[in-house]
Amino acid sequence: MADLSAPNPLKELFKAGKIALGMNIRVARSPDIARVAKTCGHDFIFIDCQHSLFSVETVGAIAQVALGCGIAPLVRVRSYDDANTQVLLDNGVTGIVFPDVNTAEQARCAVSLAKFPPVGTRSVAGGYPIFDYRPLPATDTVPTLNENTVVACMIETEQGLNNVEEIAAVPGVDVIHVGSSDLLTAMGRPGSYGSPEHLAAMDRVIRAALKNGKVPGIGGDRNVARQVEFIRKGARFLTTNSDIAFMLAEGSRVTGELRKALG
Repeated sequence: MADLSAPNPLKELFKAGKIALGMNIRVARSPDIARVAKTCGHDFIFIDCQHSLFSVETVGAIAQVALGCGIAPLVRVRSYDDANTQVLLDNGVTGIVFPDVNTAEQARCAVSLAKFPPVGTRSVAGGYPIFDYRPLPATDTVPTLNENTVVACMIETEQGLNNVEEIAAVPGVDVIHVGSSDLLTAMGRPGSYGSPEHLAAMDRVIRAALKNGKVPGIGGDRNVARQVEFIRKGARFLTTNSDIAFMLAEGSRVTGELRKALG
């Protein structure tokens, strides 16, 4: 068997039971954002193709730099059946975040798009950037990529929450990730982070994920104290904040200090 040394940093963290922190990428187009995210202490980038205008070529360029500097490039696609899943994975992306997964059947569809047979239906390409385009036999690359690729299913609706136990039981799913903003909006309580209803939903998702050997993930809620509490309860996959939020926070701090100093 060929020497395929291409571990996914996220998978390694999951195996060790450690926390994986990711930066949401919403506006940055330069591939340098991957290095910036790593320097800030992140383990992965969460490139948001659901709410942004990224082209697949831009995503591929960012993913290539992420691979080179040792941070995992993940992409949130537009749906559980997004046709771009294949081309993203063929060109450097090492994990797909599927939004609005409401049923076990949708979770199985997501896994099928991201995995090669016999697990799924992903098509075999030629050279892969994760292997530096080396000409390797499919007998080696297919099982390695199946093992390497992260599949995250997002719980963002009441239907998804009600079916979370069945979704978490689907083979091939690695992460059950809560989209707190959309879930709270679907529950008729937009923005009510930390409310009893929100915390109860988080507890249910974390329990379901852990029971089925999956990694619980938390997104949307940016309160550090609550994030720490979610980690204590078992969450191991968290998005810290977005490139937009980080730039606004630091930019506002600096201009605020300058204006205050100037009287």
